[in-house]
Parts: sequence; structure tokens; C-alpha cells
Amino acid sequence: MSVLRVPVLLAMACGAAWGSYGIYVGRNLTADGSAFLAGYGDEPSSHWLEIVPARDWPEGATFQAGATAAARYPGELIEVPQVRRTAKYITNNYSAFAGFPPPLTNGGLNEHHVAARDIWSPSREELRKMTPKPQRGLNYSDLSRIAMERARTAREAVEIVGALVDRHGYATYGGNSHLFADVNEGWILIEFAGGKGLWAAQRLGPDEIRVSRPGYIGEIPANYRNHADYRGSANLISFAVEQGWHKPGTPFNVNHVYGDGKMRHEAVEMMEDRLRKLAGRITLADVIAAVREPTVTRDSAGYGQVAHLRKTPHAELGVLWVAAATPVTAPFVPFHLGATAVPPEFARHRYLTEGEAARFMEPKWQGIESTQSAFAVFKRLFYLVNEHPETFLPEVTAALTAFEEGLARELPGVERTALKLFDVGEADLARRHLTYFSSTEAMNGLRLAGALAGSIDARTKVQFGIREPER
Repeated sequence: MSVLRVPVLLAMACGAAWGSYGIYVGRNLTADGSAFLAGYGDEPSSHWLEIVPARDWPEGATFQAGATAAARYPGELIEVPQVRRTAKYITNNYSAFAGFPPPLTNGGLNEHHVAARDIWSPSREELRKMTPKPQRGLNYSDLSRIAMERARTAREAVEIVGALVDRHGYATYGGNSHLFADVNEGWILIEFAGGKGLWAAQRLGPDEIRVSRPGYIGEIPANYRNHADYRGSANLISFAVEQGWHKPGTPFNVNHVYGDGKMRHEAVEMMEDRLRKLAGRITLADVIAAVREPTVTRDSAGYGQVAHLRKTPHAELGVLWVAAATPVTAPFVPFHLGATAVPPEFARHRYLTEGEAARFMEPKWQGIESTQSAFAVFKRLFYLVNEHPETFLPEVTAALTAFEEGLARELPGVERTALKLFDVGEADLARRHLTYFSSTEAMNGLRLAGALAGSIDARTKVQFGIREPER
């Protein structure tokens, strides 16, 4: 008699809803006085690392935004004015989610040291049903990308996104939130479904920890529009009153009125409690471990990011630690804002890219496709580990952690060298130095994952055999 065995990592994650994951840690709670914004996106498609350069745009330039007819809530694309100059930023892009036009992004880190993460935040059913057919407005990825292109502070990111929703509307997949952060503060902003332009934002100070899954905001004051710690659409409270969802004069709880009312999920409460016990002593390694935690991180996690938000002596020394696939089995590697390129292995490949199975290889992509897909290599390691995690997960976690600890020890020297080059006017050499360091270590991490996968593959076949799907 055959027994269906559910792999432990996936079984542990079954209780958590499918959705992205974000962590904000204020600077007063960390060991070095920095802030952190970390997490990942839950998407089924291909993912790749990209350094997007700053760019000047001609007067009158526009870009397409919004949802297509293929979205869960069908929409029409709109044209949105572009600003004259957009900032450099580092991000993970991906090729498909909910029918929105690719490439898609959940944020990253920009040249002004503003970090962004996107996390699902389901709107109440009545709002979802109100969504116009077709809907018009900017989608979550449009707003994340624009925040990276334009924001100089986390507060400004909220103001930019809010103003865009006020002017152009929001194209929903059911409700979404953003976490924005700089070294001084964080902000959470939620856009609600329904086509009514509803949004709310709350400041997260230097003494706060926020773990989002889903994104949530509790009570806000009636004067939220003029309060230093809150922002929101003009109709945020009045619309709820009109619908009979809120009684004037009573506390207004954003999540209870417009969301699913559940606030934090159980795994999120566990992670917040774990980090709070480390208050004043939280390190980069602690935040990486919180993103890698297998009870909240699984196959659906397309990548991992940890923005280490510090006051640096040069803007281009801002750093985003990036795991190129599910962080359970992918090492985090630091990429500085001064870096100019990523290894081709970490760039866009056909693996899991939407539409690629239906066409032959385009000649322009053949060079990239001649290299390994880092995303595919790390995914393979995840599947090998997930078959027998009791046996293999401890050794993989130990190897990845040791690799990252080594990078953290090397980083100060790398940054001192780059700073000396910047100081003597050799900016190009400084950028080449930072690019070489990140690219070299990304490839070292890829080789480590390949070696681990090869070893675990051989031992799996000898000890357990390869499990095949029942037919």
C-alpha cells in the first residue's frame, strides 16, 4: 500500500495564506543603528535580478500602466506622464502575476536609499465586487516601480503613490499594500479594491517592528489627513459611512472596515515576537534568518531581499542583499547601488517565463540562455531539500549562513576601498570594484548551491530514491 508523503516544508506552510511577506525593523532596535526592510514576493513565474540605471526622459514622455483584459479584474491600460529624470534602483523583476503586463516588480532599493516591498492585503468582499469592469488605474507593480524611480524618502514614496491613485485610480487584484522605508522611518500604505480610490497609510517609527502578511493598518484618527503619522484618500472614512460600514464618532479601524479584519496571521505574530525579543540587538543575520524561516518561506517565494538602510559616507554604498530564488535554499548576496551589472546567470532566462513555451528561441536571447539560470539552480536545490528536509535542510542552512557570514566580514573592506576610490575622483573604478565583488560572490553562491544540489541528488537516489507523481 502506498502512502502519500507531503514534504515537511510545504506542509508547514499550508496554514499560511498565499501572499508576499515583508519585515520592517526601526533603527532604534538594531545593533548598529541601521533600519531594515526585508521580505519576498510570492509569484509563480520566472524571476531575475536587475540594476536599473538612472534615466532622463524627454518632455511629454508617458508610459503604459494598469491592467489588461486578462487580469483577474479585467481592465484597460492607461497612459501616465513620466517625470524628466528617474532614479537608479536595484530590483527583482518577474514575468507574470494576475494578468498584469510584465515585467513586474515589488520594489527594491533606489539611489536615495528608499526601499520598498509589496505585500498582499485583501479588501473586503463588497469592495472587490464593486471593482469596475473594465477597471482603470495603476497596478501595484506600477506604483512600486514609480516609488523606486522618484522617491527620496519613505514619506515621499507614500505621497507620490497616494497622489497617483488620487489622480489616475488603482487597478486591483483584490487589495495590496506597500512597505516603504528609509534609515529614519517606515510607512505602510494599503490600496483597496473597488475602484473608489480608497487608500490609507501609517508611519512606522524607529522603535517599531512590522511583519506584514497580509499588510494591515489598525485604528487611525479622524484627522488622518493632517496628522504627521497618517495619510489617506479624502473619502477614506466618508465612503465607509455612506456604505454603513462605519458609525461616525467611533474608532475607525482600517483593516476591520475595508480589509479581511484578521490583522496578522499566526506565523507573522510568531516572527514579530521573535524579533521583539532581540530588540536593540537585531542584526543583518537575524533579519536574513527571518526571511529564510521555512514556516513562512516556501516554493512560492520568488526571491529574497534585505535592504540594510544605513547612513553611508557615499550614496553608492547603499546595499541590498538579494537571494535570487526561494531564500530557504538561495544565499543572500550584497549588491551596492554603485554596482552597474549582474552576472548573466542572474539575468532573465526562459525558465518559467510566461509565453516562452509557445515560441522558439529569439536569437537575441541565445547568449543569455547559454548560461545557467541561477533561479533554476536554486529552485532545483529547494526541491531536493524539500523532499527530505529533516535530512538535508540543516546542512544547507548551515552552508548558506556560513557563506553569508563570510560576505558580511568582507563587506567593510570592500566598502573602504570603494570609498577611497570615490574620494580621489575615481568613481568609475569604484563602481567596477563594487560590481566585481557582487558578481564574483553571486557566482560563488551559485557554485555553492550547485555543489550542494549535486551531493544531495546523489544521496537522495541512494538513500530514498526519486519520488514520482502518482498517475
